[in-house]
Parts: sequence; structure tokens; C-alpha cells
Amino acid sequence: MRGDTELAKAEGAPSGSATIATVERAADVLMHFATAGGRDLGVTEISSALSMPKAAVHRVLASLRGRGLVELDPRTHRYSLGVAAMRLGLAYLDGIDVRAMARLELVDLCQRTRETATLSVPLGMRSRIYVDQVLPDREVIMSVTQGEPYPLHAGASSRAMLAFQPRATIDTYLDHAQLELITPDTIVDVDAIRADLDQIRDRGWAISVAERKEGAASVAAPVRNHEGNAIAVISVCGPRERFVANVDACRDALLEVTRELSRRTGWVD
Repeated sequence: MRGDTELAKAEGAPSGSATIATVERAADVLMHFATAGGRDLGVTEISSALSMPKAAVHRVLASLRGRGLVELDPRTHRYSLGVAAMRLGLAYLDGIDVRAMARLELVDLCQRTRETATLSVPLGMRSRIYVDQVLPDREVIMSVTQGEPYPLHAGASSRAMLAFQPRATIDTYLDHAQLELITPDTIVDVDAIRADLDQIRDRGWAISVAERKEGAASVAAPVRNHEGNAIAVISVCGPRERFVANVDACRDALLEVTRELSRRTGWVD
């Protein structure tokens, strides 16, 4: 009896190496659509970009189209991602556990900065909660209370969360929330908060000194989803005097972590 490989060859089926090459080409085409910024693409464009023969591009697109991963516009003869591709993306996003994903990153961040690393997530549209923290092994540290809601106007983590929400969400919060003065340094002026949120969006991170807790300082940056909205915030915090002297190093380490986590949660910078 002939083996499976010989039978496949006799029946005209592709060999193992040919099958792998076909899968790789299909993956390359899908990834090219993913990096095209939502544009539709023609066969010639794909062929040129991937250095792939047009005949091969046609075969790949026909196969992907048959499974709903791409769609063809019959008027323009151009292709775009299909509904099945969206389902794949949503299935991935539904499976994301930010706390589990960020845990090792928090440990590393704490070790690198020798300060407390925290993770916050939104709680409704008006507050956030800490869901994890890693404390440094040193005598004087800052710690946070997990599970307690904090308003979105006070402190670096809160404003990093608020700054990377849709504009309508920001406007609703600032128009209706009671901007509580938590410490003498809490910012409660709406115009000042809006100006700070603009700066945070421009540079990608927030800083606060004694705004939510006297004697403390922190930097914070968002973990962003595929739409650019903050689904979580990571911060580095410590005693005011010590932290301010090392804020640049803490910020740089923080941004390395949040960029990587944002990439893994769908954000393309």
C-alpha cells in the first residue's frame, strides 16, 4: 500500500512544502491588508508589494474570498478584508486578559525602576480601579488600594485613562462629574484639565505630583486597543522627592511596556 505522501502526489495534491508555501503566501496577503490602513487593494498592488506573481495573488485571493476573509468589489475589481477577518480579530480581542498579560511586565517594570508598578482598568465611565501592583524591595515605598474606585480627573493614572477615551466620553465626564479636591494639588479647573489631556494625548503619557496622595508622584501611560482607546493604564509611582529625581528613566521604561502591551491588544502606532 502506498504511503500518504505518495497517494497525495498521485492525486495531484500539493506536497507538504508546497502547502506550507501556500499558507505563508495567504498569511502574507492578509497581513498586507492589515497594514494597509483599511484601504482596498488591487492584485497588481499586492503583487508588487509582496514580490509575488499575479497568478499566485489571484489564487490566494480566490481562496480567502471563498472563506469570507476578503471581499471583492465587482465594480472596481479591488479587494478588502471580509467579515470573517473581523470575526478573527474580535475573537482574539475577546480572549485578552489584560491583568494576566501585564503581570510579568509589571514585575519587570518594578525591578527596572525600583518603584511601585500598578495596573488600572476602567470602572464604568466615571472612575477606574487598581487591579494589580508590584512593590519594590526597599524601605520606603508607595502602595495603592486595589478595587477602590478613583475619579478620572485626579492623578496620572486617571488622566492617562481619561485622555485616551473618545471625545464624547471626555466631554460627558468633564461636564457632569463632581471634580473633587482630593489634595491641595488636585487639578479641578475644567479648562486646565482639558489642556492637560491634550498634552497627554500628544506625548502619550501623564505625570502627577501629590494630586491624589500627598508626598507621592507618578507617571502613567495607557494600554490602547485597536481603536486607540485606553483599556488599561500602567503607572510607576514612588515617594515624591526620590521619584521626581528619576522620572525620566521611569517614564522611558514605562513607555516600553505600554507600547508592547498596546501592540498585543491591537493598537498600531
